[in-house]
This record gives sequence, structure tokens and C-alpha cells, in this order.
Amino acid sequence: MNTHFQNHRAVRKNLLKILQGTPHKDLMTIPDGFNNNIYWNIAHCVATQQLLCYYLSGNAFRIDKYWVDTYKKGTLPNLNVSESEIEDLGFLLIETSKILMKDYDDDFFTDYTAYSTSFGIDLKNIQDAIIFNNMHESLHFGYVMAQKRALAGEMF
Repeated sequence: MNTHFQNHRAVRKNLLKILQGTPHKDLMTIPDGFNNNIYWNIAHCVATQQLLCYYLSGNAFRIDKYWVDTYKKGTLPNLNVSESEIEDLGFLLIETSKILMKDYDDDFFTDYTAYSTSFGIDLKNIQDAIIFNNMHESLHFGYVMAQKRALAGEMF
């Protein structure tokens, strides 16, 4: 699983770089052709990791429920996000990755409720969830990159 955790940290570092290097206005703007913004995609990654890894294993979230309720699948972007919330999200991107690895190493995930994703992938245990979560976060990283290009007026 070490490779999967390394991959997770890499995606999270790339998301953090975008979060910290993108002007507030651009984080909140929903580009033409999209139904969410850069900020929502990044916060959605944090929320989904908590659902896939902690909720489905019967454990409490490692973050405030606000993040899950506000940014889970099916939510709409919050366009009134403060600078302090952006900073909080940056912290959560890195810390939830570290905490997941520690919890995994500590055998925290003893149970898991099987779940079929909207991708059609069946998750049967925490290992499946971690691997799928990496794929999910990479997909949203791709959306973020496309949104940045759309905001800059670049053609695909």
C-alpha cells in the first residue's frame, strides 16, 4: 500500500499547489461548461475520502462534518468562501492524507461495508477504497486543470 499512499500524497500536493496559487476569484468562478468550481473540486476530494474510507468502515470522520455535508457528491459550490476556509482546506488536504496512512498502519479499519461506486467499481475493503479514492482524486485534479485552462481562455 506504500505506493498508493505515495500517489495520494502526490495528488494532494498538486491540489494544494493549485489551491494556494490560484486567486480567490478564480477558485470561486464556475467556468462556462462546468457545474462547479476549482474550490469545490478540491474540497470534494477531502469530503469523499472521508466517506469512502471512514464512513464505509464504520468510523467517525477525521474532519468536521461540515466539510462532508457541504462538499459531498451532489452538492453545489459555495461561492462565499472566506480566505480562512481556503487555508483550512489546504491544511486538511495534507493532514487527512497523513491521518489516513497512520490509521491504516494502526489497523483502524477492521470493518468495511461493501459499496458500488458510480464508476461501477465494487469496493469490498479499505484497500479497495484507498485505491479507488486515488483514482477519484486524480479525476478531480483533471477537472481542476481543465477549469484553470478555461478560466485562462486556453483552448483544449
